[in-house]
Amino acid sequence: MTEAVTVRELTKRFGATTALQGMTWTAHHGQVTAVLGPNGAGKTTTIECAEGLQRPDSGEVRVLGVDPWRAGADHRACVGVMLQDGGLPNATKPVRLLRHLAAFHQSPADVDSLVDRLGIGAFSGTTVRRLSGGQKQRVALAAALVGSPEVAFLDEPTAGLDPHARLEVWDLVRETRDAGCAVIVTTHSFEEAQRLADQIVIVNRGRVVGQGSLAELTGERSLEDVYFSLTRESA
Repeated sequence: MTEAVTVRELTKRFGATTALQGMTWTAHHGQVTAVLGPNGAGKTTTIECAEGLQRPDSGEVRVLGVDPWRAGADHRACVGVMLQDGGLPNATKPVRLLRHLAAFHQSPADVDSLVDRLGIGAFSGTTVRRLSGGQKQRVALAAALVGSPEVAFLDEPTAGLDPHARLEVWDLVRETRDAGCAVIVTTHSFEEAQRLADQIVIVNRGRVVGQGSLAELTGERSLEDVYFSLTRESA
C-alpha cells in the first residue's frame, strides 16, 4: 500500500496557543485511518492543514505527494472534503447541489445512488439552510464523495445521525475504502474507530500518543482503556 497522506512534524499556532506540536502520521490508499482524540487535541487543525485550509508554521503535509497549500485544480479534484460545519451553500437544494458538483468531475459517483443510500431524497425539496443537523451531515458526506476521490477527509461524518443512518454511512465509507480511496475520519467515537478503521491514530495536545491497527494498539485491552491511559500520560 502506498502512502496517500503524510503528516510530518507538523506545528501550528494560533496566537499564544500551540494547536499542533510535531504531529506525525501517515494514511494509505485502500485504508480507513481514524484520528481519535478529545476536543482540542488538534484533529480538525491537522485535517485543515491537509486540506489546504490552514498553513502550518513548520513541518510538512503531502497529499498524493503534493503540498496542499500549493495544489492546483487537478489535484483538488482528487480530494473529497467533509468539513465539521458542513460548508454547504445555504440557498440551494441537496440534489441540485450534488449534480452541480458531479459535473466538475470526469468520473463522478452516481448521484442517484448516493441520494438513495443516504436518504437524501426524503428532503430533496428543502433548501440546505432549512435542513436539520443530521440531514446536512448526509448532504456534506455525499458532496465529499460525489467526485470519486482518491483521498477523502471526513470530519466527524456520523455526528448527529440516528443509528440506522450511522450504519449506512459506515457501509458507504467501507465501500469507498475498498475502491482504493484513502479515507481519513476524525471521530470521538470508540465504536466508530473499532468498526471502521484499518489504522487508528490517537492524538492529544497536538501530538500523536499512539497509532497502529486496533490489534496493535490494544492487544487484550479495550480501545477505551488504551485511549484513556495514553491521553492521561500525555496530559
